[in-house]
This record gives sequence, structure tokens and C-alpha cells, in this order.
Amino acid sequence: MYENLFQSLLNKEVYASGSVKQFAAGSVMVNLHSYIKSIPIVLKGSIKVVQIDEDGRELLLYYIKPGESCIMSILAARHNHTSKIKAIIEEDAELLLIPANKASEWIKEFPEWTDFIFDLYQKRFEALLDVVNTVAFQKADVRLLQLLNQKASLFHSKEIVVTHQQLADELGFTREAVSRTLKQMEKEKLLTLSRNKISLM
Repeated sequence: MYENLFQSLLNKEVYASGSVKQFAAGSVMVNLHSYIKSIPIVLKGSIKVVQIDEDGRELLLYYIKPGESCIMSILAARHNHTSKIKAIIEEDAELLLIPANKASEWIKEFPEWTDFIFDLYQKRFEALLDVVNTVAFQKADVRLLQLLNQKASLFHSKEIVVTHQQLADELGFTREAVSRTLKQMEKEKLLTLSRNKISLM
């Protein structure tokens, strides 16, 4: 998505205003209720965006992949609102961090940036519709398999290093429910289980 964005005059502006930084997996990029000071564009790695309920339970909304940014952070920064989500580095990442005020200014100055934001908005809206449909209509095993397939695609491997608790947090399940469902899926030969690793068949 970002190739066309950076093949323009905006390219120089982006790198002149921003800074490239490395983040380790597990780092919190954006906290719930925090003010947004910089907008991340993912160059390498990935970020997961989650919603947190009043009891502290997480629900995975979507992943941010290379060439993408966080539309919710952009909107919150533009209106000086606090974040409604939590963004966590999923795998070691290299991010281009753009000052929030610059991201707002570019909407008026660069049509390419505005197009980039609208493309992100559409993509995230479709992802959130998928989350709503999944939570409302799909069974636990379908949701779990869908998440595992997402992770396999993200990491380009059918061997996924993840704990049952991590899966439970992302789906809003209990760890016991995830473990029980995974064991049933293993019996159905959909996957194999080992310590902190799941291999899809």
C-alpha cells in the first residue's frame, strides 16, 4: 500500500519529519486512554491492536502489517482524543514514527496521504466487521482456527509459537476453554500440540 505513497514528494517529508526505531515483541506501542504523540508506519514486523473491556479482558481487532499504519491512532491524534485501543508489538518490528501534528497537517497538503488514510479506514472497517461476525455467529473452534490461520499467515509458518493463555486473551476466552478446544482439534487432526507451539496440519 505504501509504495505509491512514498513514490512522491511526500517521501522526503515523511522521512525528514519521522524517525525509524526498533521495537521488541511484546512492547506496548499505544496504551488504552493514552494521548497519541506519534503515528507508526510499520516497515518490518507487525503490531496487534486489541480492545480491552471493563474487566481487563482483551479482544483482538486486527494486525498492522508492513506498509500499514493504525487508523485509530491517526483519528485519535487528529482530534486530540485518548486512545480507545491498545497496540502491542506482535513480532520484532521496525517502525517509522511520524509526529502526530505532521500527520494531521499532511491531510491538507498531500492527496497521497489522504488516500493512504482512506484506504486504511476501509481495510480496518472491513476487519472490524469480520470481528463482529466472528464473535456473534461463529463457534469457539471456528474462531480459534481462524486466529491460528491469521498467525500462520502473519509469520509465514504453520508452526506457531504461542501459549494457550495468549490465544485466550486475544479471543476473550478462558485459558481452560482454549486448551479444551485445542485438544479436540488435535483429535480431529487439524493440528498438533507441543509446549508453547501449535502446528497446523
